Amino acid sequence: MVDSLGDSLDRALEGAFTRRIPQSAQAQMKYLVKQLKGTKAAAQALGISQRTVERYVVGKLKRPRRELRERIEREVKKRWQPQVRAKARQKAASTGGLVVSTRARFGFTAAPGTTDDARIRDITQALPPVYADRLFTAREQGATEQQLQQIAAEGLAQMYFRANNTRAHGLGVEFTDIEQIGIEL
Repeated sequence: MVDSLGDSLDRALEGAFTRRIPQSAQAQMKYLVKQLKGTKAAAQALGISQRTVERYVVGKLKRPRRELRERIEREVKKRWQPQVRAKARQKAASTGGLVVSTRARFGFTAAPGTTDDARIRDITQALPPVYADRLFTAREQGATEQQLQQIAAEGLAQMYFRANNTRAHGLGVEFTDIEQIGIEL
């Protein structure tokens, strides 16, 4: 399964964590209950019963099935070290930018007589802070994967194909068939 751009953004922010997330199911569940202010809210977030959450908190249940373990971990990571996450996001959006590494099909709309056939390319390109800000903002506002890909395509078109608007003016870039994508801060 191909990673989504949204998942890559989340993983890039997780790279800024200064401490590991809680490791045991009990510790993770206690953290979620504290963050969500109650077992009922934690149960709703995880799609399980309130009684099951309580059993994990007191230690009667210890090993969740794989699907539940992944949901718990995902919910904990979403809430873990919010200040560290916000600081990393702010740095990327104001000064640092981000690096996109992808293997995808790129096609062009350009002047007649040019080679505009789509083909698979491996590209690693630094994007300026404005694109980092747009991507993180869109992710926080619940943008679809397609919308995130459009923002990334605009950034790659600007920086890679048009060399920051020093060549290929008016070149439109199509970003499809993503085989691999990764983001680093």
